[in-house]
Amino acid sequence: MTISQSGSSSAQQSGQPDADAPSVEGFARHDLLGDADLHLFNEGTHRRLWEKLGAHPRDGGTWFGVWAPSAQHVSVIGDVGGWTEEFPLHERGASGIWAGDVDGFGVGNRYKFKIYTRDGAALEKADPFSAQSEHAPQTASIIADLSYEWGDAEWIARRGETGGCDRPVSIYEVHLGSWGRTLPTEGRQFPTYAELADPLADHALAHGFTHVELMPIMEHPFYGSWGYQVTGYFAPTARYGHPTGLMRLIDRLHQRGVGVILDWVPSHFPNDPHGLAGFDGTHLFEHADPRQGFHPEWKSAIFNYGRLEVRSFLVSSALSWIHRYHADGLRVDGVASMLYLDYARNAGEWIPNRYGGRENLEAVDTLRMVNDALHAECPGATTFAEESTSWPMVTRSTSVGGLGFDYKWDMGWMHDTLDYLQTDPVYRRYHHHSLTFRSVYSATEHFTLPMSHDEVVHGKGSLLNKMPGDAWQQRANLRLLYAWQWAQPGKKLLFMGGELGQYSEWNHDATLDWWRHDEPEATGLRRWLADLNALYRNEPAMHRGDCDSRGFQWVVADDMDNSVYALMRKDPEQPAERPVLVVINATPMVRYNYRVGVPTPGDWREVLNSDAPDYGGSGVGNYGTVATGPVPGHGHFHSLNLTLPPLGALFLMAADAPAAD
Repeated sequence: MTISQSGSSSAQQSGQPDADAPSVEGFARHDLLGDADLHLFNEGTHRRLWEKLGAHPRDGGTWFGVWAPSAQHVSVIGDVGGWTEEFPLHERGASGIWAGDVDGFGVGNRYKFKIYTRDGAALEKADPFSAQSEHAPQTASIIADLSYEWGDAEWIARRGETGGCDRPVSIYEVHLGSWGRTLPTEGRQFPTYAELADPLADHALAHGFTHVELMPIMEHPFYGSWGYQVTGYFAPTARYGHPTGLMRLIDRLHQRGVGVILDWVPSHFPNDPHGLAGFDGTHLFEHADPRQGFHPEWKSAIFNYGRLEVRSFLVSSALSWIHRYHADGLRVDGVASMLYLDYARNAGEWIPNRYGGRENLEAVDTLRMVNDALHAECPGATTFAEESTSWPMVTRSTSVGGLGFDYKWDMGWMHDTLDYLQTDPVYRRYHHHSLTFRSVYSATEHFTLPMSHDEVVHGKGSLLNKMPGDAWQQRANLRLLYAWQWAQPGKKLLFMGGELGQYSEWNHDATLDWWRHDEPEATGLRRWLADLNALYRNEPAMHRGDCDSRGFQWVVADDMDNSVYALMRKDPEQPAERPVLVVINATPMVRYNYRVGVPTPGDWREVLNSDAPDYGGSGVGNYGTVATGPVPGHGHFHSLNLTLPPLGALFLMAADAPAAD
């Protein structure tokens, strides 16, 4: 075995590829780092570090590169050499990068970097840029061949048409391990990415979802973290198979017409000894001061966003999931914790910024860089911020001072809605404003309305079990929840199991209540969601105004005595064409002769009724069609005299508008 020092030729020094370098992605040239790469990395603007650092196999060996600026010496160790032989790497000037071309290592070999620190310690670290990791609890990196023949060119070409503000975006959130635990695995604990592809596509399409969102599938040592304690920012978890299996999963979903959003965690990382923490014997990726570098809620390390190389690392990680794996977007976890220096801290436990404020200015810059890079390089890809505060302009362009996200999770709407629906209907009149308050801020951002995994864990119970009343009323309330979610402007997100009327809260070590799938109650609920998604997808008035205040109008917002709400959804560009009237009765009492003004005289069709027997309801309604009367109401010359079903929702359209498919 021989060691060749990086940068030994003029072509390599200039950053130009060798003439005989293989061109297949995943196989390296003899030196991947040019002077421009080193400069961009150190100034924090390199966007494609997965192509330059890590392990890149070539004919007869592998090129390795790792950032460890405070190391005294860095070697590669692995199953080549029995984990005892060391293969030294070499410094690349003042960049802090150690690199080398090592013969004998190839695809499938396991390896780590052995880092000798300035105080004489020897650390064995997994590769921060590894494309593949060992199955936990093993912690080595694996040299991977990521060659894959994609079949989703048609989807990628029209990706910009699938996630925009004026498009229907309805997301099914999934934890892969527990969603697919009942699939046959031939003695394995989990099914593979490839085995999950078609069942997941079948299920999403059967219920009308446009996208799936995968809870973090980046490598993580502790399964119980659900993927939110990441050690492999460039590697899919080995629990579900090879990285090309994830490619197969996303490719197949795209071919079936389903978009894929990945949960991404730049807010913190665990302190596992093989991971990023204390990487070269110093606080390299994280802040040294625990007032900045330790997360008190999650007991984990916080990235040093002011370190320029860390910015290159995070931007490259984000882009790698779009470029390498064809993901359609990222849901960015824990944005609020990134934005505030005093997040989850008491007085004296945090350090103000240079202006004396609580805003984490370096984290703001990093988030803007991520969004700008993704939107510049990946047209049509979208980013979603899990941001729970009133931070301004989360979804505004960075050019005007915004953070640059496409959507923000509306956590306030979620809490207000659940608080209201968990209240016994007899008391809902005293909380009427909980469902109307959103109008105060709904036009300030582009929102996604989430009913996520966070609402069905840690003793919170399932969505069904949050609902008051007997079993029938609980199911009616759950249908009402989904009606309200789909009626409101904003993109939709529902965590797996919500479509089944899951009895118990989610358990990552178990599976969903799949046994309920074909029971009448679950069948009715699943049909209700599918029909809501069909209306949302097929009627422009239901989605084109998701991010436009002209797409929503209150009709009845103040009838607290009856706990009735009515609203109109409109196409902002054609507000008079095909509006949808939504009327909600949040009590178990039937409301007869309830008059609602409408803009168009004539017959109005009851296109959806949550109390229909097909959905498990009692069958109270308006016989499919209601004619207007010449009675003024709500600013119109004509009105409908409606029967409102108990704990029910009506969606009505003028009769000359064709039904949604």
